[in-house]
Amino acid sequence: MLGWFQMLEHLLCWCNCHAVLCVSPLSVSAKRERLKEVTDSNWEEILTGEWMIEFYAPWCPACQQLQPVWKDFAEWGEDMGVNIAKVDVTEQPGLSGRFIITSLPTIYHCKDGVFRRYQGARTKDDFLSFVDEQKWKAVDPVSSWFGPSSFLPEGFVLITLSSLWHYELHDRSSSGSPVWGSYVIFGLATLFSGLALGLLLVFIADFVFPSRRFSAPDYHQSQAAYEALRRRVAGNRQEDEDDEEED
Repeated sequence: MLGWFQMLEHLLCWCNCHAVLCVSPLSVSAKRERLKEVTDSNWEEILTGEWMIEFYAPWCPACQQLQPVWKDFAEWGEDMGVNIAKVDVTEQPGLSGRFIITSLPTIYHCKDGVFRRYQGARTKDDFLSFVDEQKWKAVDPVSSWFGPSSFLPEGFVLITLSSLWHYELHDRSSSGSPVWGSYVIFGLATLFSGLALGLLLVFIADFVFPSRRFSAPDYHQSQAAYEALRRRVAGNRQEDEDDEEED
C-alpha cells in the first residue's frame, strides 16, 4: 500500500514539474513583450498613444547600468497605460539619425506624436512619477523642425545610411578592388549631393524670400519713370549740344 502512495507522489511531482516547465517560458516571454523594440519598420507606431523610449548601445557603460532599471520600469507600463520601448542604435542606425541622437542613453517621452526629451534622474521611481504625475507637461516639446517626421531628420537618415553604405563599400574594396576606387565614388557622390543641396537651398530661399526688386508692386511704374527720366536727360543734353554748335 505504501508503494502505491510513493508512486502516486512521484507522479504528482512529475506533473507539477512538467507544468512549471511548460508555463515558465510563456511567463518569461510575456514579461519580455512588455519592453517593446522599435525598429525602422515599426517606428511610426510610437506616433499614437503614450510612449517612453530609450535609445541605447550595448557597448555603452551608462546604458548597461540603465538596462535593469528600464526593465523594471517596463513592468509598470501596462498598468499606467504607457508603452515602454527601447532602440538599439547599433542595430537601427537610421533611427539614431531620425531622432538626432547625440548622446547615450537618450530617453524620449512621446504623447500622440509630440516628443519631449527626458532629462531627469534615471531611477524607476523617477520614471514612474514622470509619467504618472504628468511631469512631462512641464518639459518643452521638440520643435516640429526636428521631429522624426520632418524633412531635416529624413536628411540625417540619408546621411547616416549613406555613410554606412560607404563603409561597407570601402570594406569590400579593401579585400578585392583597389581602395582608391571607393574614395573616388565617395568624392563624386559628395560633390553631386552638395551641388544638388545647394541648388535646392537657393530655390527655397528665392521662393520664401523673393527679391524686393521684383516683388515691389510698383516695379513696372518705377521702370517707366526711370526710362522717361533717362529720355529727358538725353534730350536736354542734345539741346545743350545744339546750342553750343549754334554759338
